[in-house]
Formats: sequence, C-alpha cells, structure tokens
Amino acid sequence: MQFWPRKRAKRIYPRTRFWPSSKDVKPLGFAGWKAGMTHILLTDSNPKSPTYGKSIARPATIIDAPSLFVCGFRVYRSSASGLMTIGEKWTTKLPKGLELMRKTSPSRKEEGRNFADAKDVRLIVCTQPGRSGIAKKKPDVFELGVGGDSAIQKIEYAEANLGKELSAKDIFRSGDFIDVSAVTKGHGYTGSVKRFHIRIQGRKSKQMHRHVGSIGSTVPRKVDWRVPQAGQHGFHSRTEFNKRVLMIEEDPSKIIPKGGFLGYGLIPESFIMIEGTVPGHRKRLIRMRKSVRNSKHVPPEIKYISLASKQGA
Repeated sequence: MQFWPRKRAKRIYPRTRFWPSSKDVKPLGFAGWKAGMTHILLTDSNPKSPTYGKSIARPATIIDAPSLFVCGFRVYRSSASGLMTIGEKWTTKLPKGLELMRKTSPSRKEEGRNFADAKDVRLIVCTQPGRSGIAKKKPDVFELGVGGDSAIQKIEYAEANLGKELSAKDIFRSGDFIDVSAVTKGHGYTGSVKRFHIRIQGRKSKQMHRHVGSIGSTVPRKVDWRVPQAGQHGFHSRTEFNKRVLMIEEDPSKIIPKGGFLGYGLIPESFIMIEGTVPGHRKRLIRMRKSVRNSKHVPPEIKYISLASKQGA
C-alpha cells in the first residue's frame, strides 16, 4: 500500500515534483548515470555510536556525473491550480539534437518580457552523454530548482549562467545528504507472489498455489483494488531520502577497476560516490537533489576504496 499505483514510468528518467527551500542562490539538484558499485572502509565519526573511531565496511554506488549544460530557464507564477508558466528564455548555442526544442516550445514568450509577478524559476538543463562512459547520443532535458530568497535573485543567476556548464562540485560537497530518484529495474508482468510477496498455498489447497487465498467477500460483488493480483512489477519511479555523498572527484582512476565497471565501462570524467544503494539499473539516469528532510553535514573519513566492482549493481 505504500507505493500505488504500481504502473510503469512514463519515461526512462523520473521527474522531481518538489524542491527544498534554500537561501544559497545556486541549483538544488544534479544528475548522472549509474555506473556500478564498490565497497569502502569508513571511520565512524559519531561519538554516540558504539563503533565510534572504528573502521566500518560500507557499500557505495558510483555515479558517472559529467557537467550539465544550461539550455535556458523557465519562470513561473502562482495560480489557483498551482504554478503556471509565464515564459522562458533559451540560449542561442544549443547542443546537437536540441535545436528544434527552442523553436517548437509552446510556452516560449518574448525574451524581454517583464517577470514582475514571478514566483519561482527553474533551470532547463541537459545532460552531455558524449562526455560520459555511456553509449548514448541524444541528451536528456529536465528542470532544476534554484535556491534563493526572491525570484529576482533566481532570474539574475539563471541569466548569468545561460549557456554555461554546471558541475557537481558547484552544487554538492562531500558529506551532504541528498535525495536520489530513479526508475527501478523492470520485471514485466509478474504474479502476485513475486509482486506482493504473499504466502504460497499448501500442497493440499484447492486449484492454484501461487495465488491469494481469498479475494474478498461475496457482497459487494466486485474485487477490491487492495487485493494482491498479478500486474506490472518494477520500472517504477522511486525516491530514496537522505543518502550521504562520500566523494566528488574529477579523477576516476581512484575508483575505476581494471577494465572498467562491469556492464558499464570506463568513467572518463568526474564521478559522485554515494553511500549505500541507489534505485535503478546500470546506465540509467539518476537524479539527485538537496535533502528535503532535516539532515546535518557529516564529512566522511574514507580509509580504503575497493577497485573491484560488484556484479550485482
């Protein structure tokens, strides 16, 4: 019941519905491709922990995170039904494959329009797969929230960075807690045992064994939507909260195993190391944002990084 409806995601990468508030005038999110996993040795820096000062082995996820290109920005105003687009401004030097997007944008207004009633501003950025280890040509385009006290500050920041690149170090730092969103691994159409983990019937039960024991009462004469049944399993948009950033580096040789990550390959530029697991399959775009829940900055102390990638990533 926690995740409903269990239907397929509309696209291969998720969308961010909410951005946290921040006084710093800078983007609130980033994105990269999941490359694989490794394990590290961390020193516990929490004085209240029973393992304080000791080395703890922890799994870590590696995100291939080349810089993002700022294509433009979109300005919103508040309305009775939520945020509504006022207009947007695009750079004249778009990457290859996105030239038609600026011309066919339905909500594009004149660039010199007055944004006096602006409520919020979002950056329109695109990925640069040519600078990553993934074999992909077409970039992904999405929005990033911008922090700041007023919409005027956000517009000035967006205009100053129009046509420029954003790196992960401009947004996050080692020890920050972030929220990670991705589209999970897809398993297709599965039964109720795998989909909802219901108990398999005994050997003397009638008819089928891999089905729910009772589908409900006789009246009303319909099956309630809460009854576990077969359907789509996996390929859902999911968000995990408070994942700690362990490392943001531009030297991939520190973590790349011999021959590259299994099923992914080499990371040519910068990467982000996140503590624990991350939803999604290898080569899938992972979106990150500043944590929306209260979390303190905990700088990690890494003693050892394994150069052998995990095959189950």
